[in-house]
Amino acid sequence: MDHFVDATTSWQYILNAMPDGVLVIDQSGVIRAVNNAFGYMAGYEVLDLVGSSIDRLIPEEDRLRHHDLAADFLARGMERRNGGHLDIALVNHDGRRITVDIALSTIEWGGEQCSLAAVRDLSALRRVEAERDDSALKFQLAFETAMSPMTFTDAEDRIVAANPAFCELLGRSIDELVGRDSQHFTYPVDFGVTESSHQRVQGHETSRDRYVKRYLHRDGRVIVVEVSRSATYDDDGNLLYSVISERDITEERLLTAQLAHQALHDPLTGLANRTLIEDRLGQARAKVTRHGGYGAVLMLDLDDFKVVNDTHGHVIGDQLLIGVARRLDEVARTADTLSRFGGDEFLYLVEGVRQAEQINHVAERLLAALEEPFVILGIEIRQYASVGVAIWSADTPIDSPIIEEADLALYEAKRLGRGRYAIFSPSLRQHAMGRFEQLQELRQALEAGEIVMHYQPIVDDTSSLVVGFEALMRWNHPTRGWVGPAEFLGLAESSDLIGDLGAFALTEATRTAATWTDPAAPYVTVNLSARQFYDDDLTTVVVAALRASGLAASRLVLEVAEHVALQDPNRSASIIAELAELGVGVAIDQFGSGLSSLAYLMNLQLQFVKIDQSFVRPTHGIGYNEALVAFIVALGEQHGVSVVAEGVETIDQFDRLRDAGCRLSQGFFFSRAVPADDTAPLLGKAHWPTQPSTSNPEASTAPQASTTPES
Repeated sequence: MDHFVDATTSWQYILNAMPDGVLVIDQSGVIRAVNNAFGYMAGYEVLDLVGSSIDRLIPEEDRLRHHDLAADFLARGMERRNGGHLDIALVNHDGRRITVDIALSTIEWGGEQCSLAAVRDLSALRRVEAERDDSALKFQLAFETAMSPMTFTDAEDRIVAANPAFCELLGRSIDELVGRDSQHFTYPVDFGVTESSHQRVQGHETSRDRYVKRYLHRDGRVIVVEVSRSATYDDDGNLLYSVISERDITEERLLTAQLAHQALHDPLTGLANRTLIEDRLGQARAKVTRHGGYGAVLMLDLDDFKVVNDTHGHVIGDQLLIGVARRLDEVARTADTLSRFGGDEFLYLVEGVRQAEQINHVAERLLAALEEPFVILGIEIRQYASVGVAIWSADTPIDSPIIEEADLALYEAKRLGRGRYAIFSPSLRQHAMGRFEQLQELRQALEAGEIVMHYQPIVDDTSSLVVGFEALMRWNHPTRGWVGPAEFLGLAESSDLIGDLGAFALTEATRTAATWTDPAAPYVTVNLSARQFYDDDLTTVVVAALRASGLAASRLVLEVAEHVALQDPNRSASIIAELAELGVGVAIDQFGSGLSSLAYLMNLQLQFVKIDQSFVRPTHGIGYNEALVAFIVALGEQHGVSVVAEGVETIDQFDRLRDAGCRLSQGFFFSRAVPADDTAPLLGKAHWPTQPSTSNPEASTAPQASTTPES
């Protein structure tokens, strides 16, 4: 017995030294020995297990299978080694199942044939395997269901797997893709793009690569994709496979192209915009510097385009701009660039010209393109333009402001009249500087109170009494003395200053007229420029002036030149009707300068017409002019319009006009324009002869300077 104990004790030492859990089980299923590793694995003290049944460690539902395995082993007497995947579940002390692998052999223990079971805990391994299988399943699901097109390619870059999204991208089946490289469905221009990427990852230049290429869809469409490639290598550095993910950027590229086009082109006409033309201008100047020749910028501005917008609305105006753009584009040279520079301005860039004279032909061709009238929504519109030309050569300083020079030339072209072009010269810049300085001086004069209003009487020829005054602007210059309107109003008309001057004239004239308390209550006439007459705020300004002064609307008459009223007859009629509703009279100045318009003008709601001075002071054909004056007077009486003769300087002119039936006159024969303080003595008294006279007063020889259209 002592020998048995000693032997058993020796075996116990050996069992405890083994890394795997070990059990010794007799043929009755009783545990005869347990090592420490198994006790730790099962969560028992070793002595707690010795002597108990193995069934204690077997899950109840697995006991039958365990008994069969044990019986089979004992019957055959064969060893079983670990790793044979004989997985058996045991229950530990806490009741948790443990998956184990058991290696069996026989051993004599205490004189009895027993089974020696070496047990390895597979729970951790099985968890790892389960997690690995789960990851593989998840990856497979992700690959199959991913919205992004994906492929796996082998070391030769042939497709070994493709997900449905990739098949859909190309409109091809999986069978058409697997085993092939991408060249079979690549856009021909992009052959080599994928191959270059493959060479980079194969040569270890990079393990990750990104590039853009194009595919051909089965239906012929071109698909633009962004490709991301990740490479995997073996331990020796050989390429195993590549994982490729692709993103369809076709729509994105189209949108980017559209946005780029919009950023550089005018949305209305589709022409190049200011940004693009300025960029091309820089390139064109560099070419001339390198290769010689000439280049030019032609700035084209539509004449009186605002009238179109005001009359017909912006829809017609926009369609007209589109029509102009098409006409100009049709005659543009292929080497040149046409752009809409802003508003109703177009810029035309001329390139590749060897002789400067060719540029003149380009300007003439652009103007000729607008000669035919436009018909827009049934409305016929004649649209003219003015063109300013700036030319440069290789000798032109690179910092010369070409666009500014074209703008200065455009101003000169407009000064010359409609449908003209002018070429920039240094003198134009000097004139521009002079105009700028004069405008600044004139603006300062208005602020300093140097601009004042004088008043020239309008006389009833039958009574020689003053029935009204024309308000005329004067500049009391600190060094030049009194300056007439002919010297500065034209300059103001080319800038926004004309609005300030017009508002000043209206305010001062109504304020002064309100002081005339003569029982006849003379009216005052105030001249309007073209810009004032067609200004949408005209009636607002007039109402404000009347309210501020307290003057009755019936005592205010606004004068507009005949050619201004005829710029847009329909709109003129509407404006005059609006003023008539306020009670404000309207006079047409320079009446009769266009005989064909007389009948039309008489049909407007006019209070006065002032016949052109050519009828008052004719250079020839006196009898003819007297007959015309008589006709105009009769026409006026027929329409209830009073006729005023202006520019009367001599008694002879006075007599002839009165004989022709003209009842109202003004001019130096009666009085010069006088300051507001000097108007009162002229009221209520007859100062001039009521009968024809052969005398010629001194005043008749004075220079006539106060009856210009915008005086």
